Amino acid sequence: MNPDNLNRFDRIVAILIHLQSGRVVKAQELADRFQVSLRTVYRDIRSLEASGVPISGEAGVGYSLMEEYRLPPVMFTQEEASSFVAAEKLMQKFSDKSLGAYHESAMYKVKAALKGKAKDRVAALETQIWVNFGQELFNQNTPDALNILLDSIAEKKQVMLQYQSLYSDASTNRFIEPVGLFNENNYWYVMAFCHLRAAYRQFRTDRILEIKRTSVPFTKEHGNIEHYRQTDDSTLKTKVVIRVDKETARYIQTGRKYYGFVSEKIMGDKIEMTFMTADIQHGLPRWYLMFGDCAEIIEPEILRERVNELLEKARINLQLKSEVLN
Repeated sequence: MNPDNLNRFDRIVAILIHLQSGRVVKAQELADRFQVSLRTVYRDIRSLEASGVPISGEAGVGYSLMEEYRLPPVMFTQEEASSFVAAEKLMQKFSDKSLGAYHESAMYKVKAALKGKAKDRVAALETQIWVNFGQELFNQNTPDALNILLDSIAEKKQVMLQYQSLYSDASTNRFIEPVGLFNENNYWYVMAFCHLRAAYRQFRTDRILEIKRTSVPFTKEHGNIEHYRQTDDSTLKTKVVIRVDKETARYIQTGRKYYGFVSEKIMGDKIEMTFMTADIQHGLPRWYLMFGDCAEIIEPEILRERVNELLEKARINLQLKSEVLN
């Protein structure tokens, strides 16, 4: 068989599977996934229709399979089966207990569908992949937070939170309309319209003290989560420039993103990093102290002053402790 025909056959089968995975699929989405032109997508769709697959399509909307049409059981490749093992390990550590239990149940069904070498491959890998994550992603009192939030997004019903913000001693009750979830800097966040603030806000899941479903519908239509993440950040920011020894810079690559990292450039044996931070008083200066003996502050002066204040407080605390011990 001609390799081009084989590739086209594989793509058409994959398109059929993709169509069954969602209610409506746009032609551009298929073109982007399979890296082909829209013209090729249209041709492949016509081929499926000619073979008897009931596809409904509407210009500007997309394609979908007729409601009653279903594919026979799907056979997974060995590589696809291996990916399930890694996904299962990550779900055990990065999701709440409720959602993790549903995923475990789903994985049993997937494993039951595996045959021969694929089943043996999964069994061999299950005990050889280990994920360790010591950070608390969810409050112990809200073991099903992710599941409730996902239900809220899907059903468009409000959620009530008791929330403890980072810089407040008292918690507040919030009625929110969740837009979406994202994981950033090792934390889960929900982007939502907050009725208390009458604005879009993001909430860290480990700071949710209590969460409850409600029957109250959303009051407005919400856009894509990426839109709100891009436009939500209206906080006044300060430009910070520091220079770090090259060797030390290697170990702070991940952490710097949390503090507003923008860019870097090589300056001899140092790396000059630029930040735009909204937390010049707390987060960034304390983070800087972790490697301050291998770095220097270029600007602003207020950061130097704040770091000196923290160093002085640490010196006083050490002196008092020493006097108590003596």
